[in-house]
Amino acid sequence: MNLAYIPSPSTGVIELGPIPLRGYAFCIIIGVFVAVWFGNKRWVARGGTAGTVADIAVWAVPFGLVGGRLYHVITDYQLYFSDGENWVDAFKIWQGGLGIWGAVALGAVGAWIGCRRRGIPLPAWADALAPGIAFAQAIGRWGNWFNQELYGKQTDLPWAVKISEGANRVAGTYHPTFLYESLWCVGVALLVIWADRRFKLGHGRAFALYVAAYCAGRGWIEYLRVDEAHHVLGLRLNVWTAIVVFVLAVVYMIVSAKLRPGREEIVEPAAVEAPKDGAADADGEDGKDGTASEGSTDATDPTGSTDSSDAEGSTDAEDTKTSVPDAAGAGAKEPGDDAGATPQKAEKS
Repeated sequence: MNLAYIPSPSTGVIELGPIPLRGYAFCIIIGVFVAVWFGNKRWVARGGTAGTVADIAVWAVPFGLVGGRLYHVITDYQLYFSDGENWVDAFKIWQGGLGIWGAVALGAVGAWIGCRRRGIPLPAWADALAPGIAFAQAIGRWGNWFNQELYGKQTDLPWAVKISEGANRVAGTYHPTFLYESLWCVGVALLVIWADRRFKLGHGRAFALYVAAYCAGRGWIEYLRVDEAHHVLGLRLNVWTAIVVFVLAVVYMIVSAKLRPGREEIVEPAAVEAPKDGAADADGEDGKDGTASEGSTDATDPTGSTDSSDAEGSTDAEDTKTSVPDAAGAGAKEPGDDAGATPQKAEKS
């Protein structure tokens, strides 16, 4: 008898009045927020502007959800279109069933549209988001725990997950493959962060590393699962998908490193142009130099304003003749008319 195991929740739904709060949906939503938040931090560190990642995610996330669901429904069509099954269930995404391969593929299409609209390169954006996607997957996998699905073979290990009796499942303790993949995704995220800092990955190579590392783990984790799946040459379809995508990601990293070594210096042109515009305004594009803000004017100003010494009330040697009032008040005398006359000092304002 297995005395230690991971218990499964009795239900994956919490009823808040008429509103059902589903654990699977919460995990997906939290994962998306983490990916966008962390991706934004990396994007800003690369020289982009805050908010760009979220703006593009508005395109990428809906496309990714549709792509993930399509991949699941197509590869497991018997669950929805066989005799006795209700095809409407194919739209019930809250019951589980998102294929990461379709989510990334179609999500990339949405991201490409968003990047085109913002005038930024898709590979740079993908590099910034790569670790965040891995963290999002790590969180999203716990949705399978809420739904008691995608577990592995039976085991008596102390970290086995206990599954209760239900539709299409038998009570017992099984390998928690959702936990294995969650931990693996955390490791993938940390690997990408380290490699990006160490080797300055650019032009999509950080994203390719994420894809390759994830596929390497998905292959052996998929091998442990016991849920129904199509097989090709004795291997589950997702294992073959992981192998093919892993090879493509590695080839991309090698070819990209040769064709475009290094990292992009500018990832968002708008982020570079904005400071220049601000600097131009500060320098006085309207024809005034920096000293104009302090109230001083140029010496050649036609208005005849004085230089900085005038602020203290002193006069220029070449100024026009200045009238000095007679001590007796009889009239004004020119300074040069009377050798004995002493001009009065000008009052300081």
